Amino acid sequence: MARPQPGDYAAYYETYVGKVNGDSVAAIIDSYSTALMNFYSNLPESKGDYRYAEGKWTVKELFQHVIDTERIFSYRALRIARADQTALASFDENAYAASSDAANRSMQSLRDEFAAVRRSTDIMLSSFSDRQLSQRGTASNQAVTVNALAFIMFGHLVHHKQVLEERYL
Repeated sequence: MARPQPGDYAAYYETYVGKVNGDSVAAIIDSYSTALMNFYSNLPESKGDYRYAEGKWTVKELFQHVIDTERIFSYRALRIARADQTALASFDENAYAASSDAANRSMQSLRDEFAAVRRSTDIMLSSFSDRQLSQRGTASNQAVTVNALAFIMFGHLVHHKQVLEERYL
């Protein structure tokens, strides 16, 4: 299945979709999964509690946000791929971060969780047929396809990788 087109996702997700080069879910998994796993798996323990400015998330909080968001988007993809037409709620990323208790986790525990979630997401996305990838549902009061959710997930990971490289590491 080809790249998602405008209308397959809310305009505000273009920030993420535009960060991903590839013309199919299989192509982006092949192009990005290993590099992203390597990057996030090598975040240093010594930077875990670092925040670049007052009121900004620590590396641990940002890492937990990446994990939580992938889980939520993956869940949305599963529900929509299975033709569930229930409108799926949005989530408040700041409330999640504030409640994550990431400060009391080790970077290794976050790395382990990230690896499990990432691998699970790739396996699930790879299992979807073109029909399932083209399924359309509603999340955060916006229409979205499963295909678009895959591109959004990878774009979100790339976005936060760039943030980490520019402001934290």
